[in-house]
Amino acid sequence: MRVILVYDINVKRVQKVLKICRKYLTWVQNSVFEGEISPGKLERLKRELELVIEPEEDSVIIYVFKTGWYTSREVLGMEKGKEEFIV
Repeated sequence: MRVILVYDINVKRVQKVLKICRKYLTWVQNSVFEGEISPGKLERLKRELELVIEPEEDSVIIYVFKTGWYTSREVLGMEKGKEEFIV
């Protein structure tokens, strides 16, 4: 399945959340990740995030696409999160 994950996390915990999300998904833009993920890995990602976030202060939204990807994706301005190749 494919997912888009967005978060709004207190600055005290944002680095931990960023590190967890990078293990499973591709960074696209500040506080936004996307990618292909298995149902089992998605559950592990959610469990890891639940151990770090404070539900009264933080928010994580996960959009799940079970049958396909979004119909189009358009970037205006600088595209962030592109993979960089170092030679």
